[in-house]
Formats: sequence, C-alpha cells, structure tokens
Amino acid sequence: MADYRIEKDSVGEVRVPATAYYGAQTQRAIENYPISGVRAPQALVTACGYIKKAAAMANLEVGRVEHWIAEAIIEAADLVIAGHYAEQFVVDVFNSGAGTSFHMNVNEVIANIAIEISGGHRGEYAMIHPNDHVNYGQSTNDVIPTATRVAALLMLRDLVPALDGLAAELRRKAEAFDGVLKAGRTHLQDAVPVRLGQEFGAYAAAVGKCARRIEAAGRACGELGLGGSAVGTGLNTHPDYATKAVGFLADLTGLDLRPAPDLFEAMQSQAPVVELSGALRGLAIELIRIANDLRLLSSGPTTGLAEIRLPAVQPGSSIMPGKINPSIPEMVDMVGFAVLGNDLTIAAAAQAGQLELNVMMPVIAYKLLDSLQILASATKVFSERCIEGIEANADRCRAYAERTMGLATALNPVIGYQAAAEVAKESLATGRPLRDIVIEKGLLPADELDRILDPRAMTQPPKVTE
Repeated sequence: MADYRIEKDSVGEVRVPATAYYGAQTQRAIENYPISGVRAPQALVTACGYIKKAAAMANLEVGRVEHWIAEAIIEAADLVIAGHYAEQFVVDVFNSGAGTSFHMNVNEVIANIAIEISGGHRGEYAMIHPNDHVNYGQSTNDVIPTATRVAALLMLRDLVPALDGLAAELRRKAEAFDGVLKAGRTHLQDAVPVRLGQEFGAYAAAVGKCARRIEAAGRACGELGLGGSAVGTGLNTHPDYATKAVGFLADLTGLDLRPAPDLFEAMQSQAPVVELSGALRGLAIELIRIANDLRLLSSGPTTGLAEIRLPAVQPGSSIMPGKINPSIPEMVDMVGFAVLGNDLTIAAAAQAGQLELNVMMPVIAYKLLDSLQILASATKVFSERCIEGIEANADRCRAYAERTMGLATALNPVIGYQAAAEVAKESLATGRPLRDIVIEKGLLPADELDRILDPRAMTQPPKVTE
C-alpha cells in the first residue's frame, strides 16, 4: 500500500499522506508555511468544530444540504469538538491571509471524518466535499473572525474564574494582615504608615476590577458576522441561514452570541477583539505591578525590605546555597510582558485591514488566544503557589512603621509644615526619634505627641460625618 494518496485542488495534484485526514490544501500549507512550528490553539479548533456543526444544522433545516450529509458532518464535528483528531490540525499559526489554509484544514478533516462515518474512504470527496458541503454557505472571511471570538469567549470561562480566585485569595490575605502596621512608601521613600492588609486589599480590588472589565469586553465579542459569506452580502446562503446558524451556535456553546446588525462591519472591523485585548493588556499591567510589589516587599531577606515572606517553591541559585528567589512573581512579570507584546501585534494587525476584509486574522487569533491561555494559567499559579503561602514579617513591618519619616506628616496640623520638616531633617541627620526631638524643642507635650504619632491611628480613614 502506498504511503500517500493523490488529491487534486484547483492548482493541481498533491501528494497527501495516506493516513492523513487533511487534504490537498492543508498539504500545500504544510509546505508553504514552515514558519514557527506552532499550531492553532485547541480552542480555535473547537470553535471551528462548533461553527461547522451549527452551519450543517442550519443548512439542513433550510434544505440546502442533504440529510445524510449534514448528519455525517454534525457527527464529525462532534468528534473534533471532543478533541479527537487534534493531531490532524497541522497548519502553522502564521499561514495564508485571512486564515484560508487553517480554515481548509478544518473543512478537509471534517469532510474525511464524515466520509468514513458514511462508509467511504478518505479523499472520496464525491461523497462529502470540504468546500461544497462542509463549507456550504460559508467563507473563511466570516468563519475565522467568528471562530476567533467564540474561542476567546470559551477561554474566558477559565480566565475570569481564575481572576476571581486570585482576588479572593488576596482579600483573605488582606484580612489576615489587617493588624500588621508598616511604613507606606511613595517614590520608594518613607511615607505615612499603612497596614499591610490595606495594601493587599488594594491588590484584590484591582484584580477584581480587571475581571469585570474583561467580562464587559468579552460581551462585545458575542456579536458575530457568521452568514456574511465572502464580503458581507451573504452570497450563496439561504435568507434564514445567518440567524439560524448563530442561534444553533449559541445553543451548542452556551455562549451569549447574536448576529451582528451589520455583517459588512463585522467582517471589516476587529474592534471587539481589540477591545478584549486591551482589557487583557490592562490586566497584565496590574499583575506586573502587583508582582513587582511582592518582589520588593520580600527583598532580602537580610539586606532588603523583608516585610513579607514568599513561599519557597524552588532553589534560587545554581551557585549560591540557600538562596530563594521570588520565582512565581518573576514568571508573572514575563507573562505580562508577553501579553503587552501580543496586544501591540493585535493593534497593528487590526488596523491593517483593507476594504471588505482584514487578512491579518491568523496572527490576531493566535496572539489573542495566547494571551488568554497564559494569563489564565499564570493567574492560577500566582494564586496557588505564591499568594496563598505569603507570610507577614510583622516585627520588621512594625519597626519600619515606627521609624518612617512620614510620621512627621501627622505634625503638620499642629506645629505646621515648616516646623515638622525641620524636625524630620534633624531626625534623619542624627538618627534620633522624631518624638525625642519634638519634646526637646518644646513643641508638644509628651501625651499629646504620643496620640498624634500613633501609627495605627494614622492608618484609619477619617469617618464620614452626617
């Protein structure tokens, strides 16, 4: 038996591996695009499986595809959705404009699975054809933007709960650390006291807000141009196809999906994807900021701030014994930087669309789904392997709180800014406590000074009066 079969497309004959479920156009893509070695994310394959199933259901209902063919396509699509045949989706993420090569990879695989389901052999396209049947009423130009948005929404099911879990863990630490007094810092210099729990509470609030912004951006991705066909006119589709296909797709995925009111706009513009990527960029920025704070707060342990202790997850050096690094926050930083780069790529690609189509969709899909994947994974690891195990060095924090030059701020309303500044300067120059200098100068009595310079009192927000 030959190890290949001959298939033919509009360009000519192609040798395809005998065991492959893909066909001629996929084989050409393998040869044309040996670029990165990275294949489409599974979420994009799954989204295409749902689209092909929904399209077959819609075309069956409107009488455009024979019953047995539609049923075979539906069964084949179900296998793809379930993750079977994943090794058959072989096209590089950097492929032909608009994603035609990847789209045909999907059409060919589903066609050949459906052929075998129907009793035929791979490559017998007279039975079930990748273009004429699997792709009936569709185009790369409406399928790939739809698949990108559906895949993103499917992946948000992992990211949003992970973010909510991280926010919850940060809130737990905020409660646990509420009694830990420490020096605040602005410009990385001494500032008025703050509680460690207040810092962690702010981190929790920031992550929670990011999750809500991402959810809001995701809702925009539920507007689909499926049914627009090649340029938005719906050429070669039944009048009811678009509404039915999107309706079936919503039912199959459980997502809030709806037909775009303007199919032309949905094909030309990638604005919803840009909006979602922008929300992910915002999350990345917050995670980088929080991770860097944790690196600073845990620095040392003998020559840094050492206000908190991060869990030791691995040895920190190949040469320095006993060294422990903030490895998880460092990983979070790197993920954040990658997301920032992905967002820049998406922005550049989104503005590069011309006239009726944005042909840069493959890189848009790749970078968006990559951001969703690495953010979801990094967030879970950050929460479980770092935040959960953080401990406070309460004694170190208290010592800093009592020594911070920021305590002089509390003197402003009583002795004035200039006098307080002179006290602070003398304290810094001599190393003597602020309290001793104020009493020595006769600026305030000891009992009143103790009340004013109480670090805990300084961390309590003023009560709202009626």
